[in-house]
Amino acid sequence: MNKIEDSPLSILYVSHGGGPLPLLGDESHREMVANLRQVTAQIARPAAIIVISAHWEAGKATITAGANPSLIYDYYGFPKQSYEIQYPVSGEPALARKVLALLKDKGIDAELDDQRGFDHGLFVPLKIMYPEADIPCIQLSLVDSLNPVEHIKLGEALAGLGKENVLVTGSGFSFHNLRAFFAPVTAESQLMNESFERWLIDTCSDRGLDERDRAQRLACWEDAPAARYCHPREEHLLPLHVCYGTAGRACRKAFELNILGRKASAYLW
Repeated sequence: MNKIEDSPLSILYVSHGGGPLPLLGDESHREMVANLRQVTAQIARPAAIIVISAHWEAGKATITAGANPSLIYDYYGFPKQSYEIQYPVSGEPALARKVLALLKDKGIDAELDDQRGFDHGLFVPLKIMYPEADIPCIQLSLVDSLNPVEHIKLGEALAGLGKENVLVTGSGFSFHNLRAFFAPVTAESQLMNESFERWLIDTCSDRGLDERDRAQRLACWEDAPAARYCHPREEHLLPLHVCYGTAGRACRKAFELNILGRKASAYLW
């Protein structure tokens, strides 16, 4: 695994909450919003941001390359103001080309997309973290195989940015069972939620773990307690695999949160 403790590269996995609710003052996202502001104060201001969003899957690793991407309001059934949110951040085509080269150097099939906009996996957390929208951004897609090892390897390629003042952000949700969000919390459901969260926090933060063991645990995440209850589909977990691949080490801080009445977590390397 890559060692970049001395580089200016910052790496963050966030649980980004439910659609635009964090931007609408929803009380169940209060801890999440406070955490994002807290984290922002703990890292150096980046020159650019790469976001791996749970809300973009492609047949191959794809990078936004437009200079001024629009916003994609990729959520449904929310108030009118949810579709009027603005985050006029610019793209960073030069960084996109650099990421493309890093991926290809590692034998990863990848391409640029100069038409796609930024989805809410980017603009929701970043509007909280950097409301001035003055740090250029690019997005890197998930690969629709949803293979965890493949996503760790994506992160390993991004570690080649180690000398850059870049923030790599995995934007997902450590608990993402949509049906459960609309069901009462029971002793059983709470135990399943908490068991997986404890496993994930231990996996990401235990400095006593050999990195081969940590990578293996993440590769075999379905073996974790209540894994498929917490993630019936894994697209909201895999941005974490990319973050870990970039870091190649235990996180320096894990944050335990309550979002939408469920336990969730975020990680900073």
